[in-house]
Amino acid sequence: MQEYLLYIIIALVVVVGLIIWLILNKRNRKEEVISTGKIDKKEKTKQVSLQQKLTKTKSGFLGQIAELLKLSGKVDEELLEELEEALIKADVGVTTSCDIIDKLRDKIKEDKITDTQIIQSTLIKIIKDMMLSDYAGKQPGIFVNDTKPFVILFTGVNGVGKTTTIGKLAKRYVDAGKSVLMVAADTFRAAAIDQLAIWAERAGAEISRQDQGSDPSSVVFDGLKKALSRKIDIVLIDTAGRQHTKINLMNELNKIDRTIKKVIPDAPHESLLVVDATTGQNALTQAEIFDKATNLSGIVLTKLDGTAKGGIVIGIKHQLDVPVKLIGVGETNADLRDFSADEFLRAIFD
Repeated sequence: MQEYLLYIIIALVVVVGLIIWLILNKRNRKEEVISTGKIDKKEKTKQVSLQQKLTKTKSGFLGQIAELLKLSGKVDEELLEELEEALIKADVGVTTSCDIIDKLRDKIKEDKITDTQIIQSTLIKIIKDMMLSDYAGKQPGIFVNDTKPFVILFTGVNGVGKTTTIGKLAKRYVDAGKSVLMVAADTFRAAAIDQLAIWAERAGAEISRQDQGSDPSSVVFDGLKKALSRKIDIVLIDTAGRQHTKINLMNELNKIDRTIKKVIPDAPHESLLVVDATTGQNALTQAEIFDKATNLSGIVLTKLDGTAKGGIVIGIKHQLDVPVKLIGVGETNADLRDFSADEFLRAIFD
């Protein structure tokens, strides 16, 4: 009888063990499928080309020019004026648009062009040549040298994606094995400080912060001292961008710039203005104003995938001699991309 009970117990143990094994195996397989799905999704994101991201810009920019040429019966001064107006409406900028049309006018006279179909290819070549010349010798993105800490100052009006850009860039550098300190110098809004703290946690970066209403220059000073003592690789400084006190804001940015130089004389090593590409001509105005306060070294154009114009990319370097260094073309970290003039031109015109 005892042997019989022993056999039953052994059988039950085996059955229970088998059931547990099946459950665990099923769960592991499910987790593997989920994990694989995430990886595939990431790979798919990486594979999205800039041309796909800039579909709106390409169709809007080229579409308007093609429509003008289609409706025009001949190559004359009226057509050139309409093309110039189209470029300005596409946010290329008045100065740059005039330069492009002047070159086109000279080319028409030189080659005796009378066919409107040749005008489009000629216009595109002029834009390509001009932009490649403007960016000749410029390395795409931000070149971080061996300076420690390498200080990057970010400016820009509220709502352009400045804090998000800082967070994505911090993640990029942390993933590359760099130590990163984010400085919350936008003390005007408590939400800005909290948002930067969330991005710092996501990125695995440190943050230097004080309470809302603190002196921004004091926050920067303490942050840089902290970076020096801890031998931080990269410092990313967020600043305020309220539009309704423009003069005070520029004075504040001037003070921050002077404070940075007191602690690290050759810093900031990059001074980047973040602008919303959908604001068009307003972005040029912002760049002119902020450049006076912080001597800009580059532009970050966000939301470039959301505009059907995009001409701002063509005009900003030509008119202000400030290069676009980063572009935002989506929500993911991978969608903050180093700007390459050659890649942009292929995405728009090829």
